[in-house]
Amino acid sequence: MYPSRPARLLLLGSILPLGSFLSITCASEPHKPPEPGLSLVERGRQIFFNEKFAGNGRTCGTCHREEDNFTITPEFIATLPPDDALFVAEFVPALKKNFERPALMRKFGLILENLDGFDDLEKRFVMRGVPHVLGMRTSIDSPGGPRTGWSGDGSPGDGSLRSFAVGAVIQHFTKTLDRVPDVDFRLPTDAELDALEAFMLSLGRQKELVLPLPLRGIVPKRGQEIFRDNALGKCNRCHVNAGANANFGGGDLGNANFNTGVEDLVDQPADLAGAVNPPDDGLGTPGDGTFNTPSLVEAADTGPFFHNNSIETIEGVVAFYNGAAFNNSPAGKALAANDPNGVGIRLEATQVVAVAAFLRVINALENIRDSVAKIESGLRGKEGQGRLLATRALKETRDAIDVLTGGGLHPEAVGYLRKAAELIDEACSGRRRDENSKKAIKILAKARADLVEEK
Repeated sequence: MYPSRPARLLLLGSILPLGSFLSITCASEPHKPPEPGLSLVERGRQIFFNEKFAGNGRTCGTCHREEDNFTITPEFIATLPPDDALFVAEFVPALKKNFERPALMRKFGLILENLDGFDDLEKRFVMRGVPHVLGMRTSIDSPGGPRTGWSGDGSPGDGSLRSFAVGAVIQHFTKTLDRVPDVDFRLPTDAELDALEAFMLSLGRQKELVLPLPLRGIVPKRGQEIFRDNALGKCNRCHVNAGANANFGGGDLGNANFNTGVEDLVDQPADLAGAVNPPDDGLGTPGDGTFNTPSLVEAADTGPFFHNNSIETIEGVVAFYNGAAFNNSPAGKALAANDPNGVGIRLEATQVVAVAAFLRVINALENIRDSVAKIESGLRGKEGQGRLLATRALKETRDAIDVLTGGGLHPEAVGYLRKAAELIDEACSGRRRDENSKKAIKILAKARADLVEEK
């Protein structure tokens, strides 16, 4: 989601001694030391949501909203006040031109990125959605190094997750378009980068699913079969165990890049708006047209989808792989070349719905797992921390409700989830916190049992 590695390395070389890049410690303002006993993850959380790096007022959490699954959607943007830091291009004179495209941000949740460097801000930019940062421990490793951002090269320099934060500050936190360190922003210290990395790696699930799951629902169960069938759905080739890692052609590729033809989709919403929206060439400078493979476990409640937010629903995403844009793409042709009948992906409408139902169910299962984990952590913590974690658990539970009802799935599980949400809401208010939390955990277990058989 940030300028590509070579371009940003050149940029950093012009504003920093290149050899000092990987050990940035200079700062233009004093820093408070970590609070006594504060864990590295919690320190990272505080930096992620509160630290402005002497810039334009934005934080990492300005775009990666915890209340919106660590991404940001047009629906959420519409709830923000006019002076929110997301809108600095609308009220900071130095950023009014070529820093963002406010109309595309508000309508489609698209953020301006200078992937190919900052030397021609008027013409050299792309518009991308905000990728969530959940489950990164399982989703960014590859034989070629870490993969971050939509095109897999979202970090300057060494490509690490620590450098991911450096790229974000340079691109998004600057006071002016000159982007001069210690004038327009300050760069994170080593200690801050360590904490940010620890926090980001702590988000979401910490291990891969192991498919197949013993699903109870007839349609999601069939969807899982199609997903894993390398002669039919073929999804598991690039999303092993519904994650972000590929096994295409018999080899473990880790987190990989593919050209799936998304840029060739007709009637993309941002294009229909009539705004200037240059084509996105993906990885590298110039780009090779490839984009990074995201995890699908967290997909159903983190739309809109693809790097350009071009599709709104998970059903639409699955249907995309039936279309001409994908099947005429390098990735589609590669699938067809390995198919005895020369077919890329060809699913009937009922099969598209089944695969989407499977993705909805595994997302809901992750919501339930995370909700229970947060409630249990809250029970072990102090009352204030318990209420905070209960609030986060309530969000996960409501997400599970939305994901299942959006596909007309598992009404009994939805009933349990709604009851659990009521109890968690009570716990958030401090009323019989421990009692309501423990009851909610038991009811969440019943919801899970309606989705999947317990081993």
